[in-house]
Amino acid sequence: MAKCAVCDKGAHFGLKVSHSNRKSNKIWKANVKSVKVKVNGQSKKMYVCTSCLRSGAVERA
Repeated sequence: MAKCAVCDKGAHFGLKVSHSNRKSNKIWKANVKSVKVKVNGQSKKMYVCTSCLRSGAVERA
């Protein structure tokens, strides 16, 4: 679900490392918002990451 419809930014996987150097799996999710955007003159609801919203890659409806 946490995937941008514009740039396809999604979840990243890695390791969480504690102070004692023990490692466990970790997931970082993209900051994705559900917004109404204009697509071909019509408004459509899409999941867009906040970096695309700030950069002006999409126009809000």
